[in-house]
Amino acid sequence: MSDDRCELLCIDFDHAESLRAALPAAEQVTVRAERLRALGDPTRFRIAHALHVGDELCVCDLAWIVGAAQGLVSHHLRQLRSAGLVDSRRDGKLVMYRLNQTGHLLLGAAVGVPVTGELA
Repeated sequence: MSDDRCELLCIDFDHAESLRAALPAAEQVTVRAERLRALGDPTRFRIAHALHVGDELCVCDLAWIVGAAQGLVSHHLRQLRSAGLVDSRRDGKLVMYRLNQTGHLLLGAAVGVPVTGELA
């Protein structure tokens, strides 16, 4: 066989249809793919990992930890927040960031920590 396609059309319809019916809705797949894509950048992954082990951190601390400029870290935090992985809160003049449950679950799965709970 020279390529990755079957040379014969042979669908096990019952099995294939049951699997197709079990797939998540297109909207859910899009959200999940965006979350995975958000962790696909090495800097964002490092930021998320720092939040995973460090609980709640400000941009200044995160910039120091990951060795990147505060502006770049802020940019990546906005992307992680847009993807639904990070929550933030204002504490006086500081903005504190933390991974939410979805972020912890997804990052845990990425680093090989047993996953308990369900991704939204």
